[in-house]
Amino acid sequence: MLNIPNILTILRVLLVPIFVISLLNRHFGWSLVIFVVAGITDAIDGGIARITHQKTTLGSYLDPIADKLLLTSAFVALAILKTIPSWLAVIVLTRDVIISLGFIILFLMDRRPEIKPTTFSKINTVIQVLTIAIALFSRVQHSVSNFVSVMIWAAAITTIMTGLHYIYLGTRMTDGISRNAKN
Repeated sequence: MLNIPNILTILRVLLVPIFVISLLNRHFGWSLVIFVVAGITDAIDGGIARITHQKTTLGSYLDPIADKLLLTSAFVALAILKTIPSWLAVIVLTRDVIISLGFIILFLMDRRPEIKPTTFSKINTVIQVLTIAIALFSRVQHSVSNFVSVMIWAAAITTIMTGLHYIYLGTRMTDGISRNAKN
């Protein structure tokens, strides 16, 4: 169903290539503006969906995909530009691949986990978004460059911790399936 929240999510997806092109062309100010606009559409689409009771199955799949496209693209591009360390981009990508593979495994086991981020994962996303925004801002205004290091480490730690937490949750789901299959 195509409603306003889903249209905003699709807009966010369409902003990703514009953001990456702007970033790779080193237009850091514009990149920051595009990233902030994308972030605002994320907040607005979720708010509208909740308030107007327009949550859809399409939206529950599209929203995290849009978020991951934007964040992954940002981490990779910023690592290429040496604005953030490449190891951070690897950590973020690895976590997302592990979560995706876990979801595929559960799906293949006829388990349909609800797509709902944990509170800790939401905190991690906020930290990742702030890390990218501050890294971009540091390329425009160099006075915040020391704070970028703090955010890089915060993003790395929370990304690793949420990745381990999702692995734990996934193994609990597969253990339950394995026990039921034996009985």
